Amino acid sequence: MSHEFTYSISTIRFDEDYQPSAKTRTTTNFANLARGERRQQNLRDTLSMMNNRFNALAHWDNPTGNRYALELDIVSVDIDIEGKGETFPSIEVLKTTIIDQQTNERIEGLVGNNFSSYVRDYDFSVVLPEHNKDQSDFSVPEDFGALHGKIFQHFVHSEAFKARFKKLPVICLSVSETKTYQRTENKHPILGDEYVPSGSSLTESYFKKMGLAVRYFMPEDSAAPLAFYFYGDLLNDYTNLELIGTISTMETFQKIYRPEIYNANAAAGEHFKPSLKHSDHSLTQIQYDREERSQLAVKQGKFTEEHFIKPFQTILEQWSAQSAI
Repeated sequence: MSHEFTYSISTIRFDEDYQPSAKTRTTTNFANLARGERRQQNLRDTLSMMNNRFNALAHWDNPTGNRYALELDIVSVDIDIEGKGETFPSIEVLKTTIIDQQTNERIEGLVGNNFSSYVRDYDFSVVLPEHNKDQSDFSVPEDFGALHGKIFQHFVHSEAFKARFKKLPVICLSVSETKTYQRTENKHPILGDEYVPSGSSLTESYFKKMGLAVRYFMPEDSAAPLAFYFYGDLLNDYTNLELIGTISTMETFQKIYRPEIYNANAAAGEHFKPSLKHSDHSLTQIQYDREERSQLAVKQGKFTEEHFIKPFQTILEQWSAQSAI
């Protein structure tokens, strides 16, 4: 091709004064919290939960349980398709920084954690429903997620990414309601008990096209396993504090958004079938509208179709066909 896709990266601090960017997907975890009358209290309580969880997991040389604090930056990635300076918001992730308040050291954490993508909204909220419209059996298009996966891998291997981040991303998501998870004998000192699913999920297949493998672990004192998507070797490529930063950040979000699973009053056993209909759970004091989030995903998928997929369809198809990733 005569030109290469380029990326521009910007960051905004996620703290109690956070105001969502105009480009931020309104369904994004952090943007959803930063609305309404309790927005600042929502944000303050969320960060407090994260810090408390971090110190509980990083308990060595931490007798008072307040040695560490987390700083979170929202990383927004815009893609320029034609090289004309006109960009589209392609990816949004979180970057953690660990503050050691005993030594005053700033420790770089992982990038990834949360994952947000307009093209993903398009795939799941536009492409998939249209493909299955008036069909008796659910199926997935053969090339489902292929373009999104190539864009993500292209970004991760770009000079723009390498210039900003030392390590490849780790993304942490909820387990699937459609699968049963069985605990194994494998136990990691930080990630906890490893679980294996009864089969592959659509999310697993989608993230595999992004080049990411997945493993499921339930950290100590957690209610359910988390899905960790990663490149390379999850257990050996990252430090204990890096992993704790991801766990404490994403488990907090899951307790807010999926309390039926992650704030359940009894922890997952040897065999675990997650359900959002599970009644024996506790609610946090943090306000969140889960129904609104689902409705907005459809709107954002259609926005992507109108402003990204259709205008650049020929270029995207040519690039995807020629991409070696």
